[in-house]
Amino acid sequence: QVQLVESGGGLVQAGGSLRLSCAASGRTFSIYTMGWFRQAPGKEREFVVAINWNGTFTNYADSVKGRFTISRDNAKNTVYLQIDSLKPEDTAVYYCAARPGQPVGDSRGYNSWGQGTQVTVSS
Repeated sequence: QVQLVESGGGLVQAGGSLRLSCAASGRTFSIYTMGWFRQAPGKEREFVVAINWNGTFTNYADSVKGRFTISRDNAKNTVYLQIDSLKPEDTAVYYCAARPGQPVGDSRGYNSWGQGTQVTVSS
């Protein structure tokens, strides 16, 4: 189990960029797959991207490929989500999550979740 705190959300114009951060506590952070999810009003939570323990494998949802980039710094216990070319449909609460295993393209196995950070994209 790790504790996660997201930051970096805000209000941005369409076409702009944001960098979200997820700070984790725990000495075993490096063994976890880390993922980003998002939930827009009236919609179910959706998978965005995941990264394996050493960053050698990533898995992006089709809707964000080419615009979102996940990275991690295990020495800092932090995972990042760089979001470029923001679109209004990216507006959502973005959640960081940890999974004690390999990446999957959904929320299966993620047992630690942050409180979320709001991303709002204006047109």
